[in-house]
Amino acid sequence: MSQAAQLAQRVIVLHREPGYLRLELPGELCTPDASVAIEQGMAGFAGISSAAVDRGWKRISIRFDQGVCSAAQVARQLFALLQCLPASTIEPEAPASNGIQPLLDKFKAMLTPAGEAPVGSLQAKIQPILASALTEKAITNFLNDLVAFYLIKAHWDLITKRWLQQPLAYSNAWMTTFYLVFLLVRYRKTHLNK
Repeated sequence: MSQAAQLAQRVIVLHREPGYLRLELPGELCTPDASVAIEQGMAGFAGISSAAVDRGWKRISIRFDQGVCSAAQVARQLFALLQCLPASTIEPEAPASNGIQPLLDKFKAMLTPAGEAPVGSLQAKIQPILASALTEKAITNFLNDLVAFYLIKAHWDLITKRWLQQPLAYSNAWMTTFYLVFLLVRYRKTHLNK
């Protein structure tokens, strides 16, 4: 598989609406030279009114005329453009030095032996579960849930003995609770779409 095809597989749709696409780009495509080449190449395609690469967030925002081209045609144009990029503009992405994912990857490597597990074995069934559970996003979601359950447990007596019996007197506590639940749900929805 070519480098362009590998990069194209790592492009993720973050947001899509009529006439607009926001895509997450691999870090290798967010160099100054590559981002300029992508912006210019996309702007030259019929129907695209603007294409802007945000190198910090590793995203590209593309506005296009739906009467001239579809979202699929815009994506195909981007993938074709990746094949035309000079190799000098694509730099290997530096490994992330922050976050816990490198530590989780080492832990995952310790738990899963090298090589393929025999088909149908317990190891073959557990490896995908382990791989999805040991991601930074999964750990963050677990810790958020843990904090939410801890807060419920810590305030359970207040909730059952005061807040439910006098809801208007404790309206500020109820508003805080609803707001925290709203933030937790919104966080989950935005991370499910990624």
